[in-house]
Amino acid sequence: MPKKKTILEKAEDVVETVSEKISEGIEKAEEPIAEAVEKITEKPKKAAKEKTPAKKTKLEELKAKAKKLAKSIETTKIKPSEKDEEGKETLAPIEDYLKSSIHLGTRAITPDMRPFVYKRRADSLAVFNTELLDEKIKQAGEYLSKYAPEDIIVVCKREAGAKAVELFSETTGIKAFIKKYPAGILTNPNLENFMETELLLICDPWTDKAALTDAKRTKIPVMAICDTNNYAMGVDQVIPGNNKSSKSLGFIFYLLAKIYVEKRKLKSKVPPISEWVDNWDNLVPPK
Repeated sequence: MPKKKTILEKAEDVVETVSEKISEGIEKAEEPIAEAVEKITEKPKKAAKEKTPAKKTKLEELKAKAKKLAKSIETTKIKPSEKDEEGKETLAPIEDYLKSSIHLGTRAITPDMRPFVYKRRADSLAVFNTELLDEKIKQAGEYLSKYAPEDIIVVCKREAGAKAVELFSETTGIKAFIKKYPAGILTNPNLENFMETELLLICDPWTDKAALTDAKRTKIPVMAICDTNNYAMGVDQVIPGNNKSSKSLGFIFYLLAKIYVEKRKLKSKVPPISEWVDNWDNLVPPK
């Protein structure tokens, strides 16, 4: 019995020792495995952390380059041809539109004129869409040509448009009132200079508001050159464009005269643009 007990005790000791060794071996084996798993999971996290700032830096660089590029681009593209980018025929080369400053508006933009504005320049001046300007002048010229010269009057109180309106009147035979409009000539039959007309063309709805008011009272259609700061209330046909500059007004009336003479098949010859705008040949398109 004592021998058996001794053998059993020894056997138990051996089993216990072996169990301990196995447990130690498992624990030692688990440590590198856990470390390996931890490293594997940490690598993508580190990589993501490292890449994020790099991406942000690259994005910031691209934004900076884009801003720099935007500043260097001109507000309107210059093409010395009579076709726009889509190949459509234009009334005049786009370069001439730029030379005349017809595309430069004011710092104020009314809701009526917003659809015609392309963008703002760095100095906050609004810039008209030159393609729309060409299209609207073309439409205005065709609309104007539906009326005989004796059925139209042109009013321009602004001194900047005096030369152009006078030349337009001489070329087309349309009666013009320059610098001063005799109020009531369309509404008061008792006046000696009372006259009837079927269409009124004005250079500015604000400065020529007396003529505009008379036209609405007599219910005749009104065409008006409107800048970005103009309201088009009471105007039936809007001609968007710079109506403050003699260059711009000269260019607009030159184009209207060309269309009118051609459509009405008048015998009169339209003077060259250099007679409508002073120093035309020396003008350089603004950048």
